Amino acid sequence: MAGVEQRRLGSAPFTVSAVGLGCNNFGRTGAASASQEGTDAVIAAALDAGVTFFDTADLYGGEWGVSETLMGNAWKGRRDEAIVATKFGFTEVDTPLDRLGAKGSRAYLRAACAASLERLQTDRIDLFQQHQPDPATPIGETVAALQELVEEGKIRAFGVSQFRSTQLDAAAAAATAAGASGIASSQDELSLIARAVERDGRLAAAERIGAGFLPFFPLANGLFTGKFSRDDMPADSRIARQRPHIAQDADWDAMEAYAALCEQWGVTMLEATLGWFLSRAVVSSVIAGATRPEQVTQNAASATWRPTSDQVVQIDALFPG
Repeated sequence: MAGVEQRRLGSAPFTVSAVGLGCNNFGRTGAASASQEGTDAVIAAALDAGVTFFDTADLYGGEWGVSETLMGNAWKGRRDEAIVATKFGFTEVDTPLDRLGAKGSRAYLRAACAASLERLQTDRIDLFQQHQPDPATPIGETVAALQELVEEGKIRAFGVSQFRSTQLDAAAAAATAAGASGIASSQDELSLIARAVERDGRLAAAERIGAGFLPFFPLANGLFTGKFSRDDMPADSRIARQRPHIAQDADWDAMEAYAALCEQWGVTMLEATLGWFLSRAVVSSVIAGATRPEQVTQNAASATWRPTSDQVVQIDALFPG
């Protein structure tokens, strides 16, 4: 499906598909994409459907580096069709590179980049993201080192994840000081039931500094796929396997009212939810996970509908955050 919309990603020298593929489930025990064969099938389906943006991290998968390793094996001559994003520097876990120092330091991030390049079997990372702020390293050091990687051709652009609004402003200032084109992306959680980034200014800050916003968990782990009801959840879903509280604690009065609106508008809940995100210019790509080929194909096919301003108001009224 070549018709999947391509959108700007801040100052990055490339565009990304309006729906991206979250790659956290590659190598994850219990997922259909835990194996190489399962990963191959999902990546091939994504590329065939017109999904070009793949978002992973060094810590994704059942073990360190597994998601990247499976992805590197899966390209099979199609690497140039994809925009590959990965992350470094998740501060809350121990990593094989901790001997090099703080996770935002020049030594650490350069080593992390080299390791990701090897696992991904590629000569460049399109988007290299700092997974979390590192309080032990000045942001100027981190950004200057990332700009070095751009100039060396090892990465094409860089972004951040889970940065507060003040940290986004500081990162943007550091990018200017380093002679960089800017912070290309800001990644954070946003869904109809998780809207803190709107309340505390993180979303506005991303727009202010010119970064493309990349929401993670946009479908609330599948709650907004339309496959769940007050009394039933798919047994093979991530919610059923790992996070049943999401369905159990959901406001089912609001969910059922939303389903009724979708039926009135003639769209699926998935189409309406993706449209709600993509009606915002600051959103570059909605990163949706998938463990089976049919899921990523459905996500791609559901990304064309856009709500009117009145429809956005109606959706917001059901999920005020």
